[in-house]
Amino acid sequence: MTALPLFPASVVGSIPRPDFVRELLDLRGGDAEAQRMDAAVRYVIAMQEQAGLDVVTDGEWRRRSYIGVIAELAHGFTLETNPADGRPWTIVTDRLSPADAGFIAREARFVKAHATRATKVTLPAPALLGERLWDAKRSAGAYPKRDDFVRACVPILRREIELIRDVGVDIVQIDDPHLCLFVDPAVRATYDDPDRAADFAADMINAIVDGIAGVKFAVHLCRRAGARVRGEKSHSGGYGPIIGPLNRLRVQHLTMEFTAAGAADLESLSQLRSDFEIGLGCVDVTPGKVDSPATIAQRVEQAMTRIDKERITINPDCGFAPGSAAKVDVDEVFRKLRAEVDAAQLLRKLHG
Repeated sequence: MTALPLFPASVVGSIPRPDFVRELLDLRGGDAEAQRMDAAVRYVIAMQEQAGLDVVTDGEWRRRSYIGVIAELAHGFTLETNPADGRPWTIVTDRLSPADAGFIAREARFVKAHATRATKVTLPAPALLGERLWDAKRSAGAYPKRDDFVRACVPILRREIELIRDVGVDIVQIDDPHLCLFVDPAVRATYDDPDRAADFAADMINAIVDGIAGVKFAVHLCRRAGARVRGEKSHSGGYGPIIGPLNRLRVQHLTMEFTAAGAADLESLSQLRSDFEIGLGCVDVTPGKVDSPATIAQRVEQAMTRIDKERITINPDCGFAPGSAAKVDVDEVFRKLRAEVDAAQLLRKLHG
């Protein structure tokens, strides 16, 4: 495991894709295109390291979406157009069967080979896949109940995690904004038993990580902070309603928002298990807004009134480019990451 300094600076996962990377994703061509994609991923790793980050990813640049990547690992999905918004929609239409086991592990191997810092790889959580990729009409022939589809995703994801662990990546992060939506009273009102649904989401995360040693596990929680990138509805509410499920997670690290409305929930921080590392989302991902190092450091100082400094990792409050279609200025992202690193250095001087 790569040693990290006090207040390590990290990212959540995604980095904005330039147009030529989008084109490479659409082409899915031969050796020449693969070599260009490799060069692009080396660039995004170098960009993060030039900013000074202590933990880097591959920007998720090889993926069409952070959720749809499951279709690389299993057969049974159809790529359609969502009638609600016209966006590409990966949907389960047949029983799952293993496909290209190792797709994400190959991403991990590449970033591990080319990064000089600690490395992170991300996967979607099982319950999140159920929320986004199961449809009551289109999926019913394969999985009449959403929960049955979620359970079917567990062995697929677990096998991929075992392969990633063998590569030697430092952190495997499981993205579950679905679990975090149960902080919102409006969302909770749409469920017959929201607490049972939140518990189920946590149980499915435990099912894919339990018993796997040799890697640090993180869970990313947000209220779709990326909605500020794509103009979608965001959600509010403190973490209190999901403290119980969070404290049952068999992971070592929680990556959490701290800049969105209701996210700077100091009381909930003190209710989390004391052995959790906290990835504090204290860098705003809103386009056009670049926080100063002093602003970022002040947010960390707030959190330190509830949790020890040794438990804190600094990161943005969401990925910078959720979905391959998100258009965000990569140079602006670089400035945000540099401000994050400057804040970490300021905090080390004050508290190191």
